[in-house]
Amino acid sequence: MPTLNVNPKDMFAAMREIPPNYPVFMVNLLRFREHADYGDRQGMAPCSGREAYHRGYIPAFRQLAPPGVELFFLGPVLAALAQPSEERWDEVMIVKYANFATFQKIVLAPRYNELVNFHRLAALEDWRLIATSKVAEP
Repeated sequence: MPTLNVNPKDMFAAMREIPPNYPVFMVNLLRFREHADYGDRQGMAPCSGREAYHRGYIPAFRQLAPPGVELFFLGPVLAALAQPSEERWDEVMIVKYANFATFQKIVLAPRYNELVNFHRLAALEDWRLIATSKVAEP
C-alpha cells in the first residue's frame, strides 16, 4: 500500500546526509486519484485529484512557504522510459528550498497539516519524494 507521508526515520537520515547550507530540490512524482478524497471534510466540492492538487494544495503551500521557496518545475509525465510496469506517474514537481531545514520547518509545522497537507492527501493516489542538491562537481 502506498504511503503518502514522509517517514520520520527518513527525515532524520536526510538531515544527516544533506549539508545544512546547500539548496535542496525536492523531486515529487505524483499520481492523482480519479476523484479527490476529502473524506468527511466539509465545504470541499467534488473534483478530480489533479484539480484538488492544483487548486488546493499548490496555492495553500505557496501561502505557507516563506520567501525563497520556489516551484522550480511542474509538468506532466509524457513517457516513462525506465520504470517498473506497475508504476505510473501523472506529473513531476520540483520545489527548490534554501536548505533542508526550510523544508522541514514547513512540513513539520502544525499549520501545514491544518491548511495544506489535507489537499495533498485528498489528491494523491501515490507519491514519491526525493531530495537532491548540486553539492559539488564530480
